[in-house]
Amino acid sequence: MDAYFKEIQHLLRMVEEAEETYLAEVAIIIGQKLQLGGIIHLFGCGHSQLLAQDAFYRAGGLVPIHPIIIEPLTIQAGAVIASNNEKDATLLARYKEQFDFQQEDVFIVISTSGRNNAPIDAALFAKEAGVLVLSLQSLAYHQQPSYHASGKRLEDIVDIVLDTHVPVGDGILSHNHLQYGPSSTVIGATILNVLFSKVLSYMASEGEELPIFESNNVQGDSAHNERMMANYQHRIKFK
Repeated sequence: MDAYFKEIQHLLRMVEEAEETYLAEVAIIIGQKLQLGGIIHLFGCGHSQLLAQDAFYRAGGLVPIHPIIIEPLTIQAGAVIASNNEKDATLLARYKEQFDFQQEDVFIVISTSGRNNAPIDAALFAKEAGVLVLSLQSLAYHQQPSYHASGKRLEDIVDIVLDTHVPVGDGILSHNHLQYGPSSTVIGATILNVLFSKVLSYMASEGEELPIFESNNVQGDSAHNERMMANYQHRIKFK
């Protein structure tokens, strides 16, 4: 077996064994928020932002997903620039109006290291608004000091931590003390898909109509998706 296949499967099994029961408990909490009309906001910087975007408008995925995209924090703005901006203590305050939280919403902050200013400030915005705040991060980084003026790391602020167990440095292979084979995207996407699938399973058990997107690439009409989007278009921009 290829070394990356072997190591990523090992890490996935570790996450499953350590986190599956907890994810099921968290899914019920989120499902109850959605039943009350809440939506799920996701925020990340750089490659973490890709995970927030991946969950949005996804065939087979949840409809009430709202990625919060701050352009200077995306790779498209320039990889080095985005990395520096994530550490900027003043940047996110200039975009605070993009964080439109309501009482029953859920906010998931994605940051593997949990130490940079932008994700921590985003979590603080959500805490101020009184919404449920989760982080998707690796607690393996817990000894890495925070860049935030408060000295707090992301896990010190949020209500719930979803631990990816990704090793410090991200790579799961090595050569001459250099790591390669990044793992955070694979593990992060898996955890989010497991969590959202469990949310939908909970809602199904409650007899709820499931807010799921059908694929636009399968023969059929668009009535279902149009109806689903109409339920949330006052909060989420789909078109």
